[in-house]
Amino acid sequence: MDAKMSSFSLAPDAASHSLKRARELFDKSASSAFLPSVDEELHEIAIARRLRTQYNQKKVVDATINQKKKSEEGAIVVSSKQLHGVDDGKTEVFTVPSNTSTSGVLARLQEEKKAEDSKPRGILVKHRGETSIPTPTWHAPWQLSTVLSSHLGWVRSVAFDPTNEMFATGGGDRVVKVWDLAKASVGAPDALKITLTGHISPVRGLAFSERHPYLFSAGEDKQVKCWDLETNQVIRHYHGHLSGIFALSLHPTLDVLVTGGRDAVARVWDMRSKTQIHVLSGHDHTVASILTKSTDPQIITGSHDTTIKMWDLAAGKCFTTLTHHQKSIRALAQPSFEHTFMSGAADCLKKWQGKDGRFLKSFRDHNAVINALAINDDGVLVSGGDDGSLRFWDYETGYCFQDTTTIAQPGSLEAENGVYATAFDLTGTRLITCEADKTVKIWKQDDSATDASHPIDMSSWRKQCIAESKMRY
Repeated sequence: MDAKMSSFSLAPDAASHSLKRARELFDKSASSAFLPSVDEELHEIAIARRLRTQYNQKKVVDATINQKKKSEEGAIVVSSKQLHGVDDGKTEVFTVPSNTSTSGVLARLQEEKKAEDSKPRGILVKHRGETSIPTPTWHAPWQLSTVLSSHLGWVRSVAFDPTNEMFATGGGDRVVKVWDLAKASVGAPDALKITLTGHISPVRGLAFSERHPYLFSAGEDKQVKCWDLETNQVIRHYHGHLSGIFALSLHPTLDVLVTGGRDAVARVWDMRSKTQIHVLSGHDHTVASILTKSTDPQIITGSHDTTIKMWDLAAGKCFTTLTHHQKSIRALAQPSFEHTFMSGAADCLKKWQGKDGRFLKSFRDHNAVINALAINDDGVLVSGGDDGSLRFWDYETGYCFQDTTTIAQPGSLEAENGVYATAFDLTGTRLITCEADKTVKIWKQDDSATDASHPIDMSSWRKQCIAESKMRY
């Protein structure tokens, strides 16, 4: 009870002490008011921060110049009207050392503004700075050298032997023809070595094995065949596709075969045991082109659903889907000298980073359905369209140095002027095109051409670079 009484007796004293403390803090009399001490260093830091973030740089500098004319101490007086556009009678005073010149203050504020602008923001904005104009590498134009007429249907596929001594073509006549490259290049009558029969539908994919004397073929009859070139007979069949096969590729280091077709999947096969290792499902339409590499991603597929998928071969799963194209992707190609790849569709050609699929550049103005792409070691990219158009590009910069159209052989319809497959030989000096007029054409570079006779059109190239810099993709 006594303790309670003592606590009640202390309450008036506590209230009196609190009122006294409040009066000392908020007394209007400057002599009796209690004010905490000011840390000069913290005060200067706070003022500098307000200069950077809140106040207009030009007005602060103008106020600095005007005040320096009035005072030797260099005090800057900025009114609230100057800062906020409202005259409330209040002023802010910022001190600047008297030995600091006006140009020094301006330079310091400009440096602080540049540092502030260079900080990363939360939204990615395309930089609209000065457009760089890369200088394209000069390449000699290509010209038609030889025409081979032996197929009885559209020629849809081509592949070169690892020794560069022969190449194979397959077409709508359901046969595979093996040619001697040296004899075919000069138009010799005995250039055709052998014709392999066995498919019952057009042959859409061919590939030579680099470690075995095997030739693999795939067709719209859902069949994948392995041919022994020593006996010219089929030694293996790979069964599993539910519809026509449109693409075929061999892994460069493993005994693995990858095929894709109209059933919207890519199937990975063991070359020796004929076992289906993976079914790479995820596309919504026909898988029309396949790339295989020795480094991840080891499999890249392009589909008519306008997407490109990059696959993890060990897990059999897709880890990246590229959706930049707006039309069906019918062709993929990769160079041997860098880790990138190209994709071709009716909207444009696109260049990608090979490791993660990062978009690099668009190659535009080939206004056709792109059926075929090929790249040689000299950095020449060729794209073939279904209207017979051929465009030759500098792969590094995207400069088109030649635009030509193939000529259909006599007796063919105008609609048969189309390119379905292209491939460079291992030296990069010969180009094979498979066409709708049932011919195989061999192209070579013009040896008499020079950079003086066929110069680079830098004027149009500069305009194209500036126009593309304003596009998103």
